[in-house]
Amino acid sequence: MSFTLPDLPYAHDALAPYMSKETLEYHHDKHHAAYVNALNALVKGTKWEGMSLEDVVIGSFGEDVAVFNNASQDLNHTYFWRWMKPHARAALPGRLEKQVKADFGSIEKMKEEFIAAGVGQFGSGWCWLAVQNGKIIVTRTPNGENPLVYGATPILGCDVWEHAYYIDYRNRRSDYIKAFLDYLVNWEYVEDLFKQAA
Repeated sequence: MSFTLPDLPYAHDALAPYMSKETLEYHHDKHHAAYVNALNALVKGTKWEGMSLEDVVIGSFGEDVAVFNNASQDLNHTYFWRWMKPHARAALPGRLEKQVKADFGSIEKMKEEFIAAGVGQFGSGWCWLAVQNGKIIVTRTPNGENPLVYGATPILGCDVWEHAYYIDYRNRRSDYIKAFLDYLVNWEYVEDLFKQAA
C-alpha cells in the first residue's frame, strides 16, 4: 500500500480571493505531491511500509527524521485541504462554539491566540487548535510537526510555511491567518473532529 496525493475537495480557484488558484497549484500539486513521493520512496522495504499515515508519523518521530518530516507533512496537508471550503460561514457550530467559549472566554480570544501562535512561529511551521485533556488549546509546532506526537489531537491547523501564503500575502503572515480564520475554515469539519477527540 503506497501513500497517494488526495484530490482537492474543491476547484483550484474555489478559495479565491483569500487563497488563489496559483497558490493551490503550487501548494497542493507540487509541494504536497513532493512529500507523498518522497515518503513512498523512503518507506519502501522498511518497517514503515504498509502502516497507516498516522502510525508512521507517531512511530517515526524522534527515530527517522526523513520519514517523519515527509509523513507528517503529508498528514498535515491531507487535513489542511479539508479544513477549508469555499464560502465558509464565520459562525462556529453550537457544540464547538460552547467549548471554545469555555476554554478561551470568547471566539475572538481564541482567534487572537491562534493568530499570535502562527505569527510567533519562527520560520516554517504550523499553528493549531488541538484537544488535550478534554480542553481545546492553541499551540504551534516547527516545520512539519503535528500535535499528535505530543499527546494532543489536532482539530484545526494552519500552514505557516511561506509557500502557503507568499504568492497572495507576501510577508503579511498575520493577514493570511486572519483571512484563513474568517473566510476559509470549514468549522463543521472542525466540530466533527472535536467530537471524535473529546
